[in-house]
Amino acid sequence: MTIPSKYDASKVEDKWYDYWMKNNYFHSTPDEREPYTIVIPPPNVTGVLHMGHMLNNTIQDVLIRRARLLGKNACWVPGTDHASIATEAKVVAKLKEQGISKSDLTREEFLQHAFDWKDEYGGIILEQLKKLGASCDWERTAFTMDPEMSESVIKVFVDLYNKGLIYRGFRMVNWDPEAKTTLSDEEVIHEERQGNLYYLEYKIEGSDDTLTIATTRPETIFGDTAICINPNDERFTHLKGKKAIVPLCGRIIPIIEDEYVDLEFGTGCLKVTPAHDENDKNLGDKHNLEVIDIFNDDASLNAFGLHYQGKDRFVVRAEIAKELEEKGILVKTEVHTNKVGTSERTKAVIEPRLSDQWFLKMTDLAKPAIKAVLGDDTDINLYPKKFENTYRHWMENVRDWNISRQLWWGQQIPAYYYISANSNGQKEFVVAESKEKALKLAWKQSNDYELTVDDLTQDEDALDTWFSSWLWPMSVFDGIRNPENEEIKYYYPTNDLVTGPDILFFWVARMIVAGYEYKGERPFNNVYLTGLVRDKQRRKMSKSLGNSPDALKLIDDYGADGVRVGLLLSSAAGNDLMFDEDLCQQGKGFANKIWNAFRLIKGWEVAASLPQPETAKIGLAWYEAKFQKTLTEIEDHFSKYRLSDALMAIYKLINDDFSSWLLEIVKPAYQQPIDKITYDAIIKVLEDNLKVLHPFMPFLTEEIWQFISKRTSEEALIIAKYPEQKEFNSAIITDFEFATGVVSGIRTIRKEKNISFKDAIELFVVDAEKNSKEFDVVIQKLTNTATINYASEKVAGASFRVKSNEYFVPISAANIDVEAEIKKLEAELKRAEGFLFGISKKLSNERFVANAPEKVIALERKKEADTLAKIETIKSSLGSLK
Repeated sequence: MTIPSKYDASKVEDKWYDYWMKNNYFHSTPDEREPYTIVIPPPNVTGVLHMGHMLNNTIQDVLIRRARLLGKNACWVPGTDHASIATEAKVVAKLKEQGISKSDLTREEFLQHAFDWKDEYGGIILEQLKKLGASCDWERTAFTMDPEMSESVIKVFVDLYNKGLIYRGFRMVNWDPEAKTTLSDEEVIHEERQGNLYYLEYKIEGSDDTLTIATTRPETIFGDTAICINPNDERFTHLKGKKAIVPLCGRIIPIIEDEYVDLEFGTGCLKVTPAHDENDKNLGDKHNLEVIDIFNDDASLNAFGLHYQGKDRFVVRAEIAKELEEKGILVKTEVHTNKVGTSERTKAVIEPRLSDQWFLKMTDLAKPAIKAVLGDDTDINLYPKKFENTYRHWMENVRDWNISRQLWWGQQIPAYYYISANSNGQKEFVVAESKEKALKLAWKQSNDYELTVDDLTQDEDALDTWFSSWLWPMSVFDGIRNPENEEIKYYYPTNDLVTGPDILFFWVARMIVAGYEYKGERPFNNVYLTGLVRDKQRRKMSKSLGNSPDALKLIDDYGADGVRVGLLLSSAAGNDLMFDEDLCQQGKGFANKIWNAFRLIKGWEVAASLPQPETAKIGLAWYEAKFQKTLTEIEDHFSKYRLSDALMAIYKLINDDFSSWLLEIVKPAYQQPIDKITYDAIIKVLEDNLKVLHPFMPFLTEEIWQFISKRTSEEALIIAKYPEQKEFNSAIITDFEFATGVVSGIRTIRKEKNISFKDAIELFVVDAEKNSKEFDVVIQKLTNTATINYASEKVAGASFRVKSNEYFVPISAANIDVEAEIKKLEAELKRAEGFLFGISKKLSNERFVANAPEKVIALERKKEADTLAKIETIKSSLGSLK
């Protein structure tokens, strides 16, 4: 095979990915080997590849490829998440473009449109992951709304309901007016925002008295059902037992007393709106207040908003402030900063809202999950450990999980409502896995056997998407529907989970909860938490900032291997990555250097009859020890999930030790052949290098591996055997490091003295260190040193030190480029004389000498003396050359 002169990733990557797929290397089935399992954090079906995905999936691919090389049965399960809020929004928008409204469709019709959308766009991100080199078992690709996955979700809902852990309650929830659904507390992002504090004057019924309240939301006055004062506040004793009149709508509301009111905030009087604030709702329950909901589901005002009906809440806020000011009700306005809840998905400002929703009790369920991560004998390790505190805070303060969503895209809640002949017209419900099972339960519950399936109406809400993905490590192996099947018993618990810390509670903690509830054990052994990918200005990458590069273009520009290296070299676990395209260029440059080293080796002519030189023998012995030492370091880094450090150790091994040192040591003389023993050993070294590098740079390494010799499909690098760890000679590594110091010293002298490498030199050593001399032959070859002489005294010539040893290279007109050396010395002389002139001028200045501190004067005089000595040395050297 002809080896191309340059490495071209664009001609290599598709070729080898297709080859791996064709030979089914990614697929796993249970066998006698040790399993190694990863489940992908399922990206949203709406998603496209971004830098966070690139980092996360590169790490997973490194782990899975390494496990494969280690002889484990590696199984990486891919898939996507149905992302109910995001996907439904995209489908609704697409339908709107076609002139279709969701409200005009039945649920079944809408779901058909949604599945059509998913089939057209939903696989994009998984196809993009293939470009990165992700070696997932694509035959196992799962989707959280696949029939078997949905069946698992429904089965779990029914089970938890029957255990008394799921309940339906009328509670204050987080309402997303853009998605028109509730959100769990964890899906709300609290942001500090600057707004206003509006001071409004309320009249007191039957008198000319008034009171002033302060509110950030004047539009909510239409929902006021009380004014609350602190019973200990002497400023308002005259208001006790009286009633106030709500501005604009004129409703009469009571003035109540409660110590909840903060005496210091605002005016000390609090307007109570039980339908639109959780704390107000608690006050309302305590004091039996009326509840008035003033918003439609899109956060526009309803009929309670009078002439503002139908207008958006923020539009009303501006307009009502103006009206209140015109009518003398708005006393003043102050700038005020407070925390505002926003939807994690749509970014809309959350509206607190009372609603009937389904909840999962979390307190007891969380206990095994807390112990698993934080107990004395932990089952699950978080990397880095700093996230244990975050985990503890969330789990020890866990609240009931609002699991219902007012959406159609998702698993429909398996609750069925009916009115029986024996219920006095009251609606009742049962929870079951199917309508047929629900009917039997309804008969039993109501004792009304005249009921038919047509009398049952299923709950309209869908389940929270996380209620699907919290089962992911089990459901992808059908462990919920068939808990004793061969695959769940073989692959579960999985080994490593790689994800971002932003979903530590959303997903990771909930998977742990589900694992202990349904399998009685952890879902994974280790959790590797990546950092966020940021730009050079430390800003989080986002479409809105325009600072997120096109992931696929990066692959086109630098190759998948280059991008993988660029990402990982600066990606310590849990620490944010400051992304810079130069890192990808570094990765691409590394690939080119390895390719050129391979071409150099393959370009050597091999002679079977030649004996192996001593230089090659000692060089190879050193590299074997250095390789084993690095292998030990790599294993240690992997055990601590320091993938960046592992890659850097490999990078230095190949870039420095192999390419810059070993190949120079064994390289035959110009146009001379290499002996077969050394050549075969170098090929073996190269193959071992490729094995340790393969998880990080799979395409380049497979390309070189297949070029080295003709391989069968059973001999592909992707399934090769990882190098074994062996004991190594650490002394030879130390001796070589010393030798490299000598080589560097000689090379510096050659450069400084313009001694051509073609000209052999003599080296004299005052050997105080008494080091091993076995690397002398290597030093001689790498520096073209004719002899190394061990002397007891210093020798005239250029010198340098390595530790306590002194090295001397005799200098004469015979071994240097005289013309170049004269030119260099004359330039040095000119610089020194110019420096001396400046010092002399300063020291001849009487004002300077009189006023400068003694230390400064002494320092200048020393500079003068040193420069004079240097000038004499240069002149002497020039004299000897002319």
